Amino acid sequence: MEESIIQIVELGKSFGGHEVLRKIDFSVKKGEVICIVGSSGSGKSTLLRCINRLEHQTAGKVLYHGKEVRDVQREINAYRSKVGMVFQSFNLFNNMSVLKNCMAGTRKVLHISKEEAYDRAIAHLKEVGMAPYINAYPAHLSGGQKQRVAIARALCMNPEVLLFDEPTSALDPEMVGEVLNVMKELAKTGLTMIIVTHEMGFARDVSTRTIFMDKGYIVEDDVPETLFTNPKNPRTKEFLSRFMAG
Repeated sequence: MEESIIQIVELGKSFGGHEVLRKIDFSVKKGEVICIVGSSGSGKSTLLRCINRLEHQTAGKVLYHGKEVRDVQREINAYRSKVGMVFQSFNLFNNMSVLKNCMAGTRKVLHISKEEAYDRAIAHLKEVGMAPYINAYPAHLSGGQKQRVAIARALCMNPEVLLFDEPTSALDPEMVGEVLNVMKELAKTGLTMIIVTHEMGFARDVSTRTIFMDKGYIVEDDVPETLFTNPKNPRTKEFLSRFMAG
C-alpha cells in the first residue's frame, strides 16, 4: 500500500471556547489533488493552516511521512519547504522585484547557489507566464499576476505538497481564470495539491478527491464524480444545490 505523505489524525482546533475543527481524519497520497469545499466558517482555511503549522492544533496529530513535526523552528522550516503554501492575499515582498521574490526562499532556506536560485526562478516564472515581468515590483502587477508569482515562488522550493488557501478569492472575476488555468496545468504535472476553494466547477473538474466540510467536521470525502452528482449526506446536497445553482 502506498505511503501517505501527510496524515491527519483526530485533529481538533479551538479558539477559546469556539471549536473550529473536530476530529478531522484524512490522508494525502502522492499525486492527489484534493479540493476542500464548504461554507465560510466551516474550518477549511484553519485546517490548511494547521497542516502548514501556521496554527497549532489543540488535539490530534499532523504526520509527515509517518512522523510528527515537532515545535522546533528548524524542523518547521524544513517541513514548510516541502509542504508549501499559496495564500489568498499573495504575501509577496513589496520591496523586492518578481525575480527576487522567487529567489529569496531558495537562497535563505535551501541555501542553494545564486545561479541555481536564478535558474529555478526563471523556469517557474515561465511556467506561470510571468517571465516577462521579472524586474517588476508587486505594486505594478494585477491581482492575477501577483498570485501567479506567488505560485512560482512556492514552486521554486520544489515542494512535495502545495497547499492553496482560496487562491482566487481576492481576485477580480476576470482574473480568476488565469490563476485556475495555471493550477490546472500544475495538476497535470502530478504535483500533490490540497486546495481550499469556492470554485465548484474547478473542484469538480480538477480534483482527484473532494472533501466537503461543515461546522468543523469532514462530512463527505469522495471522488468528484460521486460527490458532485450523487452526494450521500443531506448537508452536502444542500450546499451543492445552492452553489451549482448560483
